[in-house]
Amino acid sequence: MFGIIVSALMIAFGIFLKVTKHPGFAQNKKFAWVFITIGLVSLIFKIVNYQ
Repeated sequence: MFGIIVSALMIAFGIFLKVTKHPGFAQNKKFAWVFITIGLVSLIFKIVNYQ
């Protein structure tokens, strides 16, 4: 259950990085797709393997 929550938070943070206009996060915008992809793949595997 904890892994599902962490995966969802990674997706949410990736989306936040993608849409934010804050100058402090400007250099990290390129990592948005990395967070979204890792979170999505992790979430899918956590749900598939959840017993």
